Amino acid sequence: MTLFHNISDAPEHVAPFSHAVEADGWVILTGQMPTVPGAPQADLPGGVAAQTDQVMKNLQTVLAGLGLDLSDVLQCRCFLTEFERDYADFNATYKSWFPADRLPARTTVGVTALAVGALVEIDCVARRRDAT
Repeated sequence: MTLFHNISDAPEHVAPFSHAVEADGWVILTGQMPTVPGAPQADLPGGVAAQTDQVMKNLQTVLAGLGLDLSDVLQCRCFLTEFERDYADFNATYKSWFPADRLPARTTVGVTALAVGALVEIDCVARRRDAT
């Protein structure tokens, strides 16, 4: 069975999608933007570090709505609009969200633009621990 999840505490949708889709214990989270839940029109945080922190908070919110947390994340895909300028600061902020010995697999890609004018977007794949 495939489940399509929308989390009430998560940021408002910026496009037609579910916050997460789940099948057989695998949970695929839609890329999160650095928008603040409940304030979709608010200015984005300034700089890639602050935006990365907000994106990670938003991923945590979606995961928590599903009874999961960052320790359940196996893989992340990260998108940066200013790759060369922001890569080092992004990495420093991103890695602070995970234990040093439990970093998810990751791909980071430079892109020309992201929704809502964001500098960073991150999606991820998680797995329920009790999945067989």
